[in-house]
Amino acid sequence: MSNRNSQANKQAARERLRAERERQAKKERTRRQLIVGGSVVAVLAVAGGIGLAVANSGGGDSGGGSGADVWAKAAKAKPVPPANTSGPNGTTLVVGKSDAKNSLELFEDPRCPGCAAFEETAGSQIEKDISDGKYKATYHLGTFLDGNLQGTGSKNALSALGAALNVSPDAFLKYKYALYSKEFHPDEMGPDKFADDSYLIKVADTVPALKGNAAFQKAVKGGTYDAWAMAMSKEFDSHKDVRSTPTVRMNGTVLGTQSAQGPVAPSTVADFNAQVEKNLKK
Repeated sequence: MSNRNSQANKQAARERLRAERERQAKKERTRRQLIVGGSVVAVLAVAGGIGLAVANSGGGDSGGGSGADVWAKAAKAKPVPPANTSGPNGTTLVVGKSDAKNSLELFEDPRCPGCAAFEETAGSQIEKDISDGKYKATYHLGTFLDGNLQGTGSKNALSALGAALNVSPDAFLKYKYALYSKEFHPDEMGPDKFADDSYLIKVADTVPALKGNAAFQKAVKGGTYDAWAMAMSKEFDSHKDVRSTPTVRMNGTVLGTQSAQGPVAPSTVADFNAQVEKNLKK
């Protein structure tokens, strides 16, 4: 579970930033010593290490330029909504049969480890239920963890999810499931892998509809849906009653158990199914 207002997360992010600055300062001192010693090879190795550290700190290569510049511009740009969306700026994202009388709502952040755990548990069941017409699913996707953890991975992954949604709702679901999988979801305290377009494309190549898909890859690399991702994030932030991710609702009722930090989503398929059944409109 990721608390969108967690002071602990913010403190952890500040500590990581402080540690990163100390590492950079130490590397710079070492680099200067190596230059004095005339060790060109070692200098290049240190420079490479510095470049890697900067990349891992989260600069996102979506759309070109620095991460901060890209997303500052995207926040002000007019969104290009992907296909299969509706509402203002395409921020209404509903997957499933339009005549399904039940509605599941999911509030998630791409970098959220709790969301990954929930998707790994219930993702395939949700995909089946949507296909069977048991309910339609509305997705609210945020990027607040980029602020808590530093980086741009949530925004960049959300933009890529827009590119997948433009291909088809099924491609979107399968790609989201792949991003949250144990194989590909980055550790919350590790490198910001989702900031790297090539990594997002690597994950996409595990989804048949996206594998080698030139239009999808062009949209990811070109940042076609960056502004849309920012609009989606703003829509997510408008739900002030959502305190943590994942938050899952069936017909307006929050599923899971309550904690001081917010609701904890069902941790087993059996529990998820039982709570869904309890709140279905018959």
